[in-house]
Amino acid sequence: MPFHENNGIRYYSFDLFPNAIVQAVFTRRGGVSPQPWHSLNVGGSVGDEPLHVAENRVRSFQIMGREPASIHDVWLVHSTDVVYAEAPRQLDKPSTKADILLTNRPDVTLFMRFGDCVPILFYDPKKQVVGISHAGWLGTARGVASTAVRAMQERYSCKPKDIQVGIGPSIGVDHYEVGADVTAQFKEVFGADSERIIETRNGRTYLDLWTANAIQLKNAGVEQIEVSEVCTACHLEDWFSHRAEKGKTGRFGALIALQA
Repeated sequence: MPFHENNGIRYYSFDLFPNAIVQAVFTRRGGVSPQPWHSLNVGGSVGDEPLHVAENRVRSFQIMGREPASIHDVWLVHSTDVVYAEAPRQLDKPSTKADILLTNRPDVTLFMRFGDCVPILFYDPKKQVVGISHAGWLGTARGVASTAVRAMQERYSCKPKDIQVGIGPSIGVDHYEVGADVTAQFKEVFGADSERIIETRNGRTYLDLWTANAIQLKNAGVEQIEVSEVCTACHLEDWFSHRAEKGKTGRFGALIALQA
C-alpha cells in the first residue's frame, strides 16, 4: 500500500523503490501548524510561524529514522539547475537556488517542498544514487526530469535503464487549467506528444503534468516509472494545494535518502 501512518503523520511512498532507500511524500496530517496551514506545513515562506515549520520538519525526519541535521534542501525557482549534495546543508547559510537535488551520500537526506507542483524521486540501485526534482509547468517545459537523468549520467555514470523514478502526488489534469501561453510552450517543446498532455473541454485547456514528465523520462531512456496519480486539488484532506486553496495554504514535504 502506498500510504502509511506513523505517530499521526501520514505519508505516501512508492512501491517501485526497494527498502534500500528511505522515501516519503508527506501529507498535511500530523503537524503543529494552525489553519490555513493545518497541520504538517514545511513551507517557510507562506506566513506560518518558523517554530511550527521547524517542528513539522523535525517530526517528518524522525518518523523516517533520519537525523534532522542530515537535511539538504534548496530554494525552488522553477529552473533546471542541479545541486550535488556532498554533505548536509549548513542551515546558517542561504539555500542554493535549484530544482534538482542528487547525492550518493547515505549521510544526506534530500528534501523539497511542494504545493501542487510534481515531486519526482529518482533512485539508481546499481550506482547507489538518489535524487529529487521539483516540476511545475515551467520546470516541466524546461525539461527538469530529463535534466536530472542526464545529470545522474554525467556525474555518477548512471545508466537510464537502471534508474527508477516515482512521479508523486501533485495537481491532476482535471484541475490544472492553463492559458494560451502555456499551451503554446508545451506544443513547441513536446510536438506531436503534446496531444497526450493538453486536453480541451468546453473551451478550456488543461495540462497533464504527470504524462508530460513521464514522456520526458521515457525519451531519456528511463524504463522504470511509477506514477502516483494522486491529485492534490482533489484530496485537500491529505494535501496542500496552492490552486485549490487560492494560495492560502502550506507546503508538503518530500524526502529521499540512501539507507545509512
